[in-house]
Amino acid sequence: MLLTVDVGNTQTTLGLFDEGGELVVQWRMATDRTDTADELHERLFGYFLMLGMKMESVTDVAISSVVPILSQQWSYMMTNVLKAEDVLMVDATRDCGIAVGIPDPRQVGADRIANAVAARDSYGPSTIVVDFGTATNIDVVDKTGTFRGGVIMPGLLLSANSLFERAAKLSSVPLVAPEHALGVSTECAVQSGIVIGAACAAEGLVARIKSELGEPDATVVGTGGLAEEITRATDMFDTIDPDLTVRGIYSIWRHRAAKRAARK
Repeated sequence: MLLTVDVGNTQTTLGLFDEGGELVVQWRMATDRTDTADELHERLFGYFLMLGMKMESVTDVAISSVVPILSQQWSYMMTNVLKAEDVLMVDATRDCGIAVGIPDPRQVGADRIANAVAARDSYGPSTIVVDFGTATNIDVVDKTGTFRGGVIMPGLLLSANSLFERAAKLSSVPLVAPEHALGVSTECAVQSGIVIGAACAAEGLVARIKSELGEPDATVVGTGGLAEEITRATDMFDTIDPDLTVRGIYSIWRHRAAKRAARK
């Protein structure tokens, strides 16, 4: 079986795929930059135990990470502790099965290239992904199937935490979409500003990107931990796909495995 690992700044998402490429299970855990390889192994063992599965069923691993120190720990753990046969680190500078149409692919985060690959594979070319994580990323695949770049802006949690830390009279409120943009209480006003504000920012950016590409009918896909909540504040999404990133990591692994097999 293949284990995919998407290490984000706030959460790490793991997906387990069977030999036929079906996603068996997906789970999330908090990202802790102080984790060692041994601690990651312990946490992973706990998840497999909870699912009634054996870690030995994992033969291959593909890792997408935006946290360099954890990239090293995950890779070491999988190679030296789990004894995985093959560990792939997703990197936009290597062949990921998609053309990268920006000057310096080194600037593309592994999660963004995974989103682009999965979006193209699942929804075809001319697709825009809005990923609501620690940062809100907008990733664009044009009508030729080329990754064209996108947008990175502060995510909802970053914006909320900054507001709560610096505005003494505001306290933490649930990040849910209010019924109306016009807040009649402080709590509703904050929710409107953060949640509906994030939705409006994404709407405006997506509209501009469509105009710049000349692709007004591009499919818009939402993903990330807060995507479901954002959908209550906007109708811009054609679909919400919570498994997009792990499927993209799987597709990149499959592409590179096929290339290796062809060389033999």
